[in-house]
Amino acid sequence: MTVEAFAPAKINLTLHVTGQRADGYHLLDSLVVFADIGDRITVAASDERSLQVTGPMAAGVPVDASNLMMKAAALMDPGRGAALSLEKNLPPASGIGGGSSDAAATLRALAELWGLPLPGTQDVLPLGADVPVCMSPGTQRMRGIGEQLDGLSPLPDCAIALINPGVSVATPAIFRAMGKRDNPAMPAELPTWGTVGNLAAWLKTQRNDLQPPAIRLEPVIGEVLDALSETAPLYHAMSGSGATCYGLYPTEAEAQAAADHLRVGHPAWWVRAGRLLA
Repeated sequence: MTVEAFAPAKINLTLHVTGQRADGYHLLDSLVVFADIGDRITVAASDERSLQVTGPMAAGVPVDASNLMMKAAALMDPGRGAALSLEKNLPPASGIGGGSSDAAATLRALAELWGLPLPGTQDVLPLGADVPVCMSPGTQRMRGIGEQLDGLSPLPDCAIALINPGVSVATPAIFRAMGKRDNPAMPAELPTWGTVGNLAAWLKTQRNDLQPPAIRLEPVIGEVLDALSETAPLYHAMSGSGATCYGLYPTEAEAQAAADHLRVGHPAWWVRAGRLLA
């Protein structure tokens, strides 16, 4: 028996850094969504735990115990083997939660394969701050260090383009490059966005506090955002700690046209178009 699971890209539409704990972890307030662009996971019963990686972004992905998928399998049942397979379509270390989403999808698939309950938020948090939010891919508000999650109503139907210029940005370096860390959070009560236009207008009043230091460290991120602006998105920004940026569009046709335009002008960039998941 094999079980497949989809590991969608995670997009931080906002990312407010609101403080820092005594142990060094940063406190966040983020509106998180997922797209129908992502990796694919397959798990099968086996006497030993193993991982095989294929796909266009497979190069450099570790297959040993350091991989988050292997760690997720060990967390689920340390004494049981499993043959794990990953079709890697998302660029690694790119601010769209690829590794965390892969780990969460592995947990979902193994729970089905082994007939076990899914581990809770506190159980999976040691795998990484983004793993809890990836366990239930849908619109969520993520606070604290990633453990405070509030499910939200689905966003208005919306298309998205994702662009990565092929650079990896180390999250710790970006946090070190930040100045102020106790920034304002999002409003206590988030509005209800009836249309994607309303959502875009509201996003323009919010922030990704990691975007300015990321651009200082990797100026090409600014080039991506400039190129995105030429495609007339309703809104565009960097996701997470970068370097992936996104643009929101009313229709998938417009997102695909933007992606096609960006590919022509920047053939070395990773560019994908799709929809936000409900």
